[in-house]
Amino acid sequence: MSGRHVAFQEGAAQAFDADYVVAGSGAGGAAAAITLARAGFRVALVEAGPWRDPEDYPSSMYGTMRDMFADWGQLVAMGNPLGKDAIIPIVQAKLVGGTPIINSAIVVRTPGDVLADWRERFGLGDVFNEASIGAKQDQIERELSVTETAGAGMGPSGAAMLKALIDRGAEGHAIHRNVRAACEGAMQCLQGCKRRNKRTANFLWIPELQNERGGIVLSCAPVDRVLLENGQAVGVTGRWQHPQTRQKGATFTVRAKRGVLVAASATGSAPLLQRSGIRLPALGQGWRAHPGAGVVGVYPETMDMHKGASQAVASLQYRESIGIKMEHLSLPMELFAARVGGAGQTLMHKLEDYRHCAMWVNAVRADAVGTVKQNWLGGVSVTYQPTKKDLERLRTGSKMIAEMHFSQGAYKVLPGVFGMKSEIGPDEVHLFDTAPLDNRCYTWVLSHLFGGCNLGKDPQTSVVAPDLHVRGVRKLHVVDAAAIPTTLGVNPQHTIMAMAMVAAERLVGA
Repeated sequence: MSGRHVAFQEGAAQAFDADYVVAGSGAGGAAAAITLARAGFRVALVEAGPWRDPEDYPSSMYGTMRDMFADWGQLVAMGNPLGKDAIIPIVQAKLVGGTPIINSAIVVRTPGDVLADWRERFGLGDVFNEASIGAKQDQIERELSVTETAGAGMGPSGAAMLKALIDRGAEGHAIHRNVRAACEGAMQCLQGCKRRNKRTANFLWIPELQNERGGIVLSCAPVDRVLLENGQAVGVTGRWQHPQTRQKGATFTVRAKRGVLVAASATGSAPLLQRSGIRLPALGQGWRAHPGAGVVGVYPETMDMHKGASQAVASLQYRESIGIKMEHLSLPMELFAARVGGAGQTLMHKLEDYRHCAMWVNAVRADAVGTVKQNWLGGVSVTYQPTKKDLERLRTGSKMIAEMHFSQGAYKVLPGVFGMKSEIGPDEVHLFDTAPLDNRCYTWVLSHLFGGCNLGKDPQTSVVAPDLHVRGVRKLHVVDAAAIPTTLGVNPQHTIMAMAMVAAERLVGA
């Protein structure tokens, strides 16, 4: 039974029918959609961005941001409406398959302490527990060919970090990633893997949904609102948008007999429900992230960040004690130039060192809680400000990373902190101790996002109840990172997919 793919359309309004409609095709949306389709239901998967095959991915970060990022990566989190605090970039994709296409393919199982916390504080133990999540993560790992990074994927920078962790007596491991064993270490993870070695939903689950399960895929199709009738969700409506010209096309409506699943991301799901007329005290609240920043070491020998996976090594040694996850991160030249900063000859001198640089980062399990909402211009506004404690975590972790660089032979380190020297030597690591605790002084990036439609038992602090329905609306569910009520301290892709599959299976059995 073959389905179809419908991209940008002009002219008369178009209508579609399905058992379920899923708004958003990223980690949560794709996982939920394929689960429902395999159970025999007709599923419509609706995505705001275009369908791009790996052969069409750009090779440059400029092209990636143009063709695959959401609005050229312009979405930011602001500390307050006047912008006096840090403005932090938010990294998200906008295409069929979502952000997993441009992430580092990191797969980390949901920590047991997180699931225990959800059980005790939010009443989620009956649905999301080690047995249910673990079974789905076993399945995901099989289907997405999850394997430990090795060989060409490790790269010189990753290998150096792993040795630095071992020498320090800290836990360190090669990252498990959803890639084929044939990964060539071409460092194209952040641009999308043109070689198809990254196993993502856009050429695994979504083609199966369409070609084998009779599903419908709409691309270039931003959902404007969820259709509500008599207290229940009956479909979605929106208008096609051309991915290059931004020209508006025809309107579309997808009617769903059994339910609507929202998976528009942690920055999109709450605004979608707001546009749909849903009014709940917790909607758009409880927005969280793992803000991260890196420290660059410059070595006498070549480190060649362009070789290997973009991320190959990590450490969970300090996940609970300090609240940071350490990771190796290699950057393409365009992003590296933005990271080290400067202009003219100053920047050129830094770029001369590119082949000799390695960057290792801290992802902070932050205390900060923000908001996400639809703004009066029709866009999305995110308010989020890392706390003083979050800054202390980052500063402590940055000092440790500098020490690790020097332990492996780096002759200088670029801290990337305004208020410190732009370059420090081995005897100047102590300068981190007095680095400013000001958000504006750090090159934060937000790439792990949670909340806005939080799951939980308390109607005042949650949007989705433990029965997986949006409060007060039948047949409406949120199945992406927007529903996750806390940070994880690890990369969330695996957790998002597993939660979406568990939720979808519960709907099948309902």
